[in-house]
Amino acid sequence: MTSQAIEAAAAVLGDLARRDVPLGPMTTYRVGGPAALFVQVDDEAVLRRLREAVAASGVDVLAVGKGSNLLVADAGFPGVAVVLGEGFAAMDVDGTQVYAGAAAAMPVVARRTVAAGLTGFEWAVGVPGSMGGGVRMNAGGHGSDMAAVVRRIRLADLRSGEDGEVPARDLHLGYRRSSIAAHQLVLGVDLELASGDPEAGAALLAEIVAWRREHQPGGPNAGSVFANPDEGAAAWLIDRVGAKGLRHGSAAVSTKHANFIQTDDGGRADDVYALMGLVQERVHEATGITLRPETRCVGFDPNPRVEVEG
Repeated sequence: MTSQAIEAAAAVLGDLARRDVPLGPMTTYRVGGPAALFVQVDDEAVLRRLREAVAASGVDVLAVGKGSNLLVADAGFPGVAVVLGEGFAAMDVDGTQVYAGAAAAMPVVARRTVAAGLTGFEWAVGVPGSMGGGVRMNAGGHGSDMAAVVRRIRLADLRSGEDGEVPARDLHLGYRRSSIAAHQLVLGVDLELASGDPEAGAALLAEIVAWRREHQPGGPNAGSVFANPDEGAAAWLIDRVGAKGLRHGSAAVSTKHANFIQTDDGGRADDVYALMGLVQERVHEATGITLRPETRCVGFDPNPRVEVEG
């Protein structure tokens, strides 16, 4: 991304954009560099200006969400990073249909749907992401995923300026994948759930939370690093090749769950990225299997096996 594009976008955004804002504190890894430009979209007026800026400049866009599946290089992101504000976190329940703004936290939506006597979204109580990010990566767990419950989304294409509803069938939701591009911003999500028993739902929520606390590590991490390949669980493969506990600089593979990487206080995002590559190499050399990252890696020099955005 050229400095000309950044300056062109900044000229359109004016005082809506902040420069060189650290992104690490906005992620669950707590590491990573700054965004050249940062915009918080609190309402439709700001969204219109953002569309104008991206369309006029072609600047790269990074939707940050809750930062729970994001790793930004220490060098930072040479574009405009976007966070949706509380104006895009509203939630409405109408029978078995639920609307949630893209900024709404998935655990909050899970608990509110259970309280409303609905079932089908309990699994999301353990996913610390936003609804928008959940759709983009087709987040899932405990036998379900977003593809099972999403009816349609509201999507803003920041480059074309188009804003409209997209049915789930057109999102190409696959295992931890969708067709949503970096310059497209999810604004809201419509879910179709089923009637349920609030007490049974509350019990399931508690069970899921307890399971995750028992089996997954705390501290700075971004959840599962790699998607499970057809050949078996990524954690099992990583453990099998002796990479559990493997360390590179300030990052280490968790000794509690091998598909988690944890960072030290004051650590480096580049260490996490390098460690991901080392784990992939070990698994590939021993088994011939190439692990695909679930983590969105942004701003890094390309690695043959680690997908990079921006």
